[in-house]
Amino acid sequence: MGTIDVHTHSVPSAWPDLRTQAGPGVWPSLRVDSEREAMILLGDVEFRRVGAEAWDAETRLADMDADGVELQVVSPTPVFFSYDKTGDQAAKVARIFNELTLEICAPGGGRLIPFAQVPLQDPDAACAEADRAMASGHAGVEIGNHVGDRDLDDAGTVTFLQHCAERGIPVFVHPWDMPSSPRLERWMARWLTGMPAETHLSIIAMILGGVFDRVPPSLRIAFAHGGGSFAFWLGRFENAWQQRPDLVGVSERPPSAYLDRFSVDSVVFDPAALRLLVDTLGAERVMVGSDYPYPLGERPVGSVVERSDFLDEAQKAAILHGNARRFLGR
Repeated sequence: MGTIDVHTHSVPSAWPDLRTQAGPGVWPSLRVDSEREAMILLGDVEFRRVGAEAWDAETRLADMDADGVELQVVSPTPVFFSYDKTGDQAAKVARIFNELTLEICAPGGGRLIPFAQVPLQDPDAACAEADRAMASGHAGVEIGNHVGDRDLDDAGTVTFLQHCAERGIPVFVHPWDMPSSPRLERWMARWLTGMPAETHLSIIAMILGGVFDRVPPSLRIAFAHGGGSFAFWLGRFENAWQQRPDLVGVSERPPSAYLDRFSVDSVVFDPAALRLLVDTLGAERVMVGSDYPYPLGERPVGSVVERSDFLDEAQKAAILHGNARRFLGR
């Protein structure tokens, strides 16, 4: 069996003017610079350059074949989430991009697995769009790790996660909208430090906010980028839970008791970091991810797993494809 990559993104080659579709505001648009290159704009500001691999199935499949990837989960690029807009606006945008994701994946012959976005700021609309998207061909949802100052333990988000657990919808959590400051604008520091911290904070919120105590164990939820800095600082977290029960020890059980409730991807780039993930969470809780097609991703896909000589063949098989099949319900 080939590798299953659970963490990739897409950008459509075109989409309608969101000002006419969803109302006034600053929206993402695409400036096409050539047949194989474009720039995502936020209003008039350049946000990210993308290439044809972001929207062209043939290019994606060729890269998958080169890396030995059998299946690839294709999730939206988080800039499209629109969590800063009204729920109605975000629902309209979600439907547009979800339909375009299906179009991107359609030529893949089943190898490109679409994940949908939802208007997470409105739990009822998020549940409705998740159901609609699953009925139309999506296999799961990608959500951002927060909505403004509301983390994953927000009551509305918990309602959505309970819905996903009941419907068997896998959830992939991706950090986004990292804080900015002059110190963080240098050297891509928002991506190098902010993203790991955002994911770490969200796992903490799932534990201390009681989400894992309220959501059924049937919820299949995974966090991007190896769970951020969570695995490295679990010992500090556990110690704080024991030493400061007045502020930290608020979950029903200590943090280490929840490690079997979520998975992470393998985008950590170094066998030593992967070993920490496996030692902390278990090989059954790690899945290959690449962050394709973006430049901070891993190529060849799965190379950190293949280079990790501490893994036996059964563990490698689990991380390369077995765990992803369970996450996807395949």
